[in-house]
Formats: sequence, C-alpha cells, structure tokens
Amino acid sequence: MGLTEFIAEHATNLIHQGGYGMVAFLMMLESMIFPVPSEGVMPFAGFLIYEGKFTFLGTIFFSTLGSIIGSLISYVAGIYGGKPFILKFGKYLLLDKHHLEATERFFGKYGDKTIFVSRFIPVVRHLISIPAGVGQMNLTKFCIYTVMGAGMWNAFLAWVGFKLRDNWEEVMKYSSVVDIVVVGILGAVVIYFVYMQVKKRSVKVRR
Repeated sequence: MGLTEFIAEHATNLIHQGGYGMVAFLMMLESMIFPVPSEGVMPFAGFLIYEGKFTFLGTIFFSTLGSIIGSLISYVAGIYGGKPFILKFGKYLLLDKHHLEATERFFGKYGDKTIFVSRFIPVVRHLISIPAGVGQMNLTKFCIYTVMGAGMWNAFLAWVGFKLRDNWEEVMKYSSVVDIVVVGILGAVVIYFVYMQVKKRSVKVRR
C-alpha cells in the first residue's frame, strides 16, 4: 500500500467512524484558527458519498453547520479580543501576526463580501471571522455570507472526492507519482514552517 492509499484509507475510516458529527467537528476547527484544511476533510467525505455511507445532502449540511459554528466562535472572539490570542498562541498553529494583519487588510479593503470570498482562500478562511468580529459586522450578513461561501466550497470538495473515488483504480495506476507529490507537499510545509521559525528568531536577535 502506497502513502496516498494509506492516507486515503485511514482518513476515510476516521470520518466514517465519527459520522456526520466528525465532519461537522473537523469543519468547525477548520473555520477557526486550527490547522485543519477543508481540502483534507471534504474529499474523503466525498469518498463515503460514493460508497453510499453518507448522502450528499447530509454531508453538505453538517459540514456547513460546522463551518458556521466555528466561524461564529471566531467572530465572538474578535469582539472580545481574539487578536491578542492569535498573537500569543498562533505560532503553535502555524499562524502568526503577519497572517492576521494580511487578513485584516483584506477585510478592511474589500469589506463584508470578503466573508464569502475568503472561504475559497487558504489561511485567510481560518482568520477572516476575527476582523469581522472586531469590526462588529452585521451578524445576519456574516452568517449568510459564511453559509453561502462555506456551503459552495464544501460541496465542491465533496464532489471532487466523489469523482476521485469513482476513478480510484485509474488514479492508483499512478500511485508512485502521486506519493512523490504528496511527500513533496508535506516536505514543503515542514521546510516553510522551519524557515519561518528561523526567520522569527533571527529578527528577535537583531532587535
């Protein structure tokens, strides 16, 4: 069994065992500041749709429910001072003040519609609810944009997983190539994390 097949099998089993509640929980974390990418959750939920263990409607409903719950928690955190928390603990979650500042500028420049658009942008979607809370964006609009954006993104990823599982045997013919790509991506993430840590320390030393 190659690395890609191993990851797919165990990720799918984990989500299957936890049911829709697991999907909602993981997407709740994804909508907060935790490093849980939707790209690593929803396609495997799509696998289960293909296998008849999940329904498409149930998957989208519970994943989007998790997204709105996580987003509301971050929104409230923004109202009551979530920024200091990010500045203090974000580094342990692969986030830092630069990510937050970039997200704040993005929200400040484009306004409320960023809540919808950000669902399709990595990193930004983890943080965008905090500046929305800080700016006390209208809660109804915040919820509508979040549900629309998260629902569309979650549905797209679940569909990708469904189609991928439908063609899994064909994909596995190139499993060695896929494994190399996966290892390369993981390696790049580790290198980036180490680089950022070294860079931060060097800045502190200069100061």
